[in-house]
Amino acid sequence: MPYLDLVAYLVVGLLALFIVFQAIKILREYERGVVFTLGRFSGVRGPGLIILIPIVQQMVKVSLRTIVMDVPSQDVISRDNVSVKVNAVIYFRVIEADRAVIQVEDFVNATSQLAQTTLRSVLGKHELDEMLAERDKLNSDVREILDAQTDAWGIKVANVEIKHVDIDESMIRAIARQAEAERNRRARIINADGEKQAARTLMEAASVLAKEPTAIQLRFLSTLYDVGADKNSTIIFPVPIDLLSTWMKPKPARTPRARRS
Repeated sequence: MPYLDLVAYLVVGLLALFIVFQAIKILREYERGVVFTLGRFSGVRGPGLIILIPIVQQMVKVSLRTIVMDVPSQDVISRDNVSVKVNAVIYFRVIEADRAVIQVEDFVNATSQLAQTTLRSVLGKHELDEMLAERDKLNSDVREILDAQTDAWGIKVANVEIKHVDIDESMIRAIARQAEAERNRRARIINADGEKQAARTLMEAASVLAKEPTAIQLRFLSTLYDVGADKNSTIIFPVPIDLLSTWMKPKPARTPRARRS
C-alpha cells in the first residue's frame, strides 16, 4: 500500500508540474503571443511572463523582428517584348500580431507569393531601358503595392530592392551596339559645334581685317615669319600687289620755296 501511494503522489506531482509548465510562458521583447480561449481570440500578450489556463487557452507566438526574404528569380517580359530574369529581396515585419495569425494561414509564404506576382506585374509594364536606369522607381512601385495588399494581414513592407536583371547574350550585344552608336552621335555633334564656333570666330576675324587694310598686311607678314622659321623647307609664296600698294604710292612733291630778293 505505501508503495502505491508513493507512485500516486509521484504521478500527481508530475502532472502538476506539466500543468504549470503549460500555463507559464515567457516572451522576449520582440515576441508577442496571440491568445485563444476555447478557440476564440482573447487578446495579444507580451512581452514578459504570460500565464495561461491549461487546455482552455492556447497561444500562438509571433516575432515582430524584420524578416529578410529573397524573392526567387522571375521570368519577366518587358513592354518592348524583351525576356529578362529578375530577382529581388524584401524587408517586412509584423506590426499587428493578431491579424498576421487570424487573417492569413502562413503570412511569410503568402507575402513571398504576393511579391513574386507583383514583381512580374510591375516590371512587365516597363521597357528594358527603364528596368536598367530607373531601378529606384521600380523598387518604390513594388513596395507600395505590396504594402497596400499586406496591410490587411498586419504586415508592413519596409523596403524592396531589385538585385539582378539578367539579359540574354544577344540582347547584351545589341545594347552595346546601341551605346556605341550613341557615343558616335554625341562625338559628331560635339565636332559640329566646334566647327560652327570656329567658323563664327573666323567670320568675326575676317570682318575686323576687312575694315582695316593695315591689319591684313601685318597678318601677311606674320604668316611669312612663321613659315620662314622652318629652315628645312623652301616655300615660294606669291605676294599680292595690293599689299605692297601702301609702300609703292609715290610721295607728294615738295613745293619750291620762294627765293629772297
